Amino acid sequence: MDKKNVTEPICAVDFAFRRIGGKYKGRILWYIFNHEVLRFGELKRYMDDITTKMLTQTLRELESDGLLHRKVYQEVPPKVEYTLTETSEKLIPFINQLREWGVAQMIKAKIPVRKH
Repeated sequence: MDKKNVTEPICAVDFAFRRIGGKYKGRILWYIFNHEVLRFGELKRYMDDITTKMLTQTLRELESDGLLHRKVYQEVPPKVEYTLTETSEKLIPFINQLREWGVAQMIKAKIPVRKH
């Protein structure tokens, strides 16, 4: 019996969703797109439902996957800014379509739609 390596993506859709799926990644990319540049604290304020540890981990994963650029300024206190990469900018139209679909579904379900 041939066992497949479960860490390898099954297909391109699986590969894509591993990069941007989950509770926070799409939102982080969307918020940075809307503000062009965000610092860690600003992201944390927008995402009041995420722990500091999870935000740090998610930002590291997005950076590791080439979807975020992290710029560190050598000053005290430390200043770090996050921007989209060229690769993640190509995802924005798709994230926007998902957002529009989500808004329509929330309206149908009579769930209040928060704006960010």
